[in-house]
Amino acid sequence: MNNTQTKQTSLPHIVIIGGGFGGLYAAKSFKDAPVKVTLIDKRNFHLFQPLLYQVATGTLSPADIASPLRVILSKHKNTQVLLDKVVDIDPEAKKVFLKDRDELDYDALIVATGVSHHYFGNDQWQDDAPGLKTVEDALEMRRRIFMAFEAAEKETDLEKRQALLTFVVVGGGPTGVELAGAIAEIAHQSVKNDFRDIDTTQAKILLFEGMDRILPPYPEESSAKAQEALEQLNVDVQTKTLVTNIADNSVTFRQGDDTKTINAHTILWAAGVKASFMGKVLADRTGAELDRAGRVMVEPDLSLKNYSDIFVIGDLANFAHQGDRPLPGVAPVAMKEGEYVANLITKRIEGKIVEPFKYKDFGSMAVIGQNKAVANLNFGRFSGFIAWIIWVFAHIYYLIEFDNKLIVMIQWAWNYITLGRGARLITENPSLQLEIEPPQKPEKSAPETKEPAKETVSV
Repeated sequence: MNNTQTKQTSLPHIVIIGGGFGGLYAAKSFKDAPVKVTLIDKRNFHLFQPLLYQVATGTLSPADIASPLRVILSKHKNTQVLLDKVVDIDPEAKKVFLKDRDELDYDALIVATGVSHHYFGNDQWQDDAPGLKTVEDALEMRRRIFMAFEAAEKETDLEKRQALLTFVVVGGGPTGVELAGAIAEIAHQSVKNDFRDIDTTQAKILLFEGMDRILPPYPEESSAKAQEALEQLNVDVQTKTLVTNIADNSVTFRQGDDTKTINAHTILWAAGVKASFMGKVLADRTGAELDRAGRVMVEPDLSLKNYSDIFVIGDLANFAHQGDRPLPGVAPVAMKEGEYVANLITKRIEGKIVEPFKYKDFGSMAVIGQNKAVANLNFGRFSGFIAWIIWVFAHIYYLIEFDNKLIVMIQWAWNYITLGRGARLITENPSLQLEIEPPQKPEKSAPETKEPAKETVSV
């Protein structure tokens, strides 16, 4: 027993911060390596973020796209999972400091803590326009979307009813396009026969994008086809549009020299991301250079300059050593980076040298709605039903556990046939209630007055 304990403690200790795609795939790749691995995450599950918007729009439940980290790594006898939060590191002493337990020593450190929402200096918009990065974000979006229809059914004031049936998505990247398309399908297909006093097909869905086209990183042809598909779903796509204020259930935006305001009770943010706080921690402790979004500039082997034992992977890393722009912050990149770093560390232990990281880009995809998607792949460009089928099977393939794949496949098949959304539950969040003015009951002695309507611009 003592010999076993001595052997375990003498193994190189690899600490991985973050159980997303990068961190998880690094941990999985260490399964048979002569190392001791500690994976730290503040959540006890791995989340398949590319399908998070389907939770937000009622197609899937959270458990369909999440897997407990301990279950995934249960057969990895050299790996320990800790539910905790890293608050600091000491690169000279090779220590990681945690919120709820003593510090850990490491021989190699892998940081894969990803990104969060970026409001470009307007963090006060966060409560009014939630982003989509966590399960809680998705559930809050789902609550707001479906509560808007419920509130509209009870509202007798036509102007207020229209505000409740107006949905604004800020940001025309893949997440914004997917959200706008899904909301349009909800209004025009999924719930159109479920209400009696409102016509949900009269809902307005607006997609704002600051650039001159949606899906800016995609080829112009794919952007044009995506916009055409959205417009077929009655989404009002507004490009060259900059949001200047979000407050009081309204959005103020600028188009050229014109400034307009529209009332909308449901405003969703998909306009940008910024690095997690670990980026600043690494910069402060190691002198690592950060880009404008706070991502860490890494070396060709994904390590930090002057710290060959610290690696940054996934969305937190700015890898600018391949092509004319950094690698995109997508799941396949994070997976390959995690596998590469695990292999590099293992080879180093064996005294071998590993070539710098190279990523083979198979392309990018975005779904707009049922049978509608665009796929820009290295062997061709596709749109419509074919692109949608490619998108479906690519996402099913990358789901972690078999039972998740089976559940999602069955759920998608059923929704395809019925055009339904079975996970349309509205969950309460007392701190973020949808703000709807209740009808005022005037005192008997006071004459009834009518508040003048707020002047807005219809778009």
